[in-house]
Amino acid sequence: MRTVPGTGSVEDWDAVLVGGGVMSATLGVLLAQVEPDRRVLVVERLDEAGCESSAAENNAGTGHAGLCEFNYTPRRPDGTVDPGAAVLIAEQFAASLVFWARLVERGELGPPGAFVRSVPHLGLGRGADGVAYLRARVEALRGHPLFADLEYSDDPDVLATWLPLVMAGRTEGEPMAATRAAQGTDVDFGVLTRQLLAALRARGGEVRLGTEVTSLRRRGGRWELAVRDRATGARRRLRTPYVFVGAGGGTLPLLQSARVPEVRRYGAFPISGRFLRTDRPELVAAHRGKVYGHAEPGAPAISVPHLDLRVVDGRESLLFGPFAAFSPRFLTRGRLGDLVRSVRPGNLPVLLASVRDNRALIAYLVRQVTARPSSRMAALRRFVPTAREEDWRLVDAGQRVQVLKETDGRGTLVGFGTEVVTSAGGSLAALLGASPGASTAVATVLDVLDAGSPGRRDEWGARLAELVPPPTPDELARARRVLGLAPVLAVGGAR
Repeated sequence: MRTVPGTGSVEDWDAVLVGGGVMSATLGVLLAQVEPDRRVLVVERLDEAGCESSAAENNAGTGHAGLCEFNYTPRRPDGTVDPGAAVLIAEQFAASLVFWARLVERGELGPPGAFVRSVPHLGLGRGADGVAYLRARVEALRGHPLFADLEYSDDPDVLATWLPLVMAGRTEGEPMAATRAAQGTDVDFGVLTRQLLAALRARGGEVRLGTEVTSLRRRGGRWELAVRDRATGARRRLRTPYVFVGAGGGTLPLLQSARVPEVRRYGAFPISGRFLRTDRPELVAAHRGKVYGHAEPGAPAISVPHLDLRVVDGRESLLFGPFAAFSPRFLTRGRLGDLVRSVRPGNLPVLLASVRDNRALIAYLVRQVTARPSSRMAALRRFVPTAREEDWRLVDAGQRVQVLKETDGRGTLVGFGTEVVTSAGGSLAALLGASPGASTAVATVLDVLDAGSPGRRDEWGARLAELVPPPTPDELARARRVLGLAPVLAVGGAR
């Protein structure tokens, strides 16, 4: 470290990772494994890591693996289902499981039961069209080893066994069907993040909490970050050849302030999430899974309703939603002016085009923001006919920033997937996007490593292979045993 008059202290690092969430934590551990001598620093503006999007209270905790999420299996015009995205996401989540298990085996992660547990994933089809879709989905996924335990049934007695809370009080006559995968998971990404950062520290990395990045600039072939200690106000500069920005909703504003040309035309729109929650033991005992349904007619794909069993700090509850709300902040603990400050001359055309081309989404958001409690309860009762308003309360569930960009002349909202943005020859990498996000962290971070160090994969190959071997059925079975998860059992499709 050296001191330059008038600038405060300047520290040199081999890599600086901005944001103390699951993405930075995963990248930090992998960097420490493949290059043990690299000096890695993680900076996080809050006083604890994993407290924004990674926090258990700020997401549904679904280990996204394509087992029940209909958005990843769109219907083709001929009625068949495209399984491509679901298979890809299943493979990516499998890579995460294998990585976590290897770290547990090495004693570098704490008890896996603190951050991941088995919770069945179910898909619910209602009406003749929903049942037909579910059958087509099973056919499309049948035979793939990562979906070997996917069961299907339209037998009311079986459905009552799988989904007693959902089926109770339901009138006869409406066709219904469900799929069930016992291999599904519930993940506390906040606990996982903190365990990963502890592993990074044990390997010589440093994590600084309560440290806010106030500016990012490219100078003299290196990146320079101005940071401020939020407790003391002390300022210093960090200099590094490599920067990763995994700051969730804070990523795009920081890239804009750094004048990164690759995001000049990107816009952003924040959407708050809300869920109805119950902690009543008899209701929780009657619903032992995560069940996803279809979005209501006219609603966007990001509004897919689901009823989830959650386990946080050993306490079980049920969440139903999501319901959209609005805040101009880009982070749960962000600033009211975040949205306004993100509007620039370069992205204004994209923002206007997005308003023009996404009227249905805007109308949906307006309906959600102005919705009365009775309308939220009506949505819940479509899942749980016997639901009583006094048993459920509305809770906030984090803040998401939807990326807006131009695609084929239209302003589009990037609702799913994670985009890797690189600049300055790969010396800066950043992540934009949301779901499935954290579930696919390992696969995403491997892409970040490739983008930031082209040609180094061969050099790192042996070390990476030890940590993230291909998730073959045997390797995945081993990982699930190590993590204490239910095995994947071949069932054979429809029943």
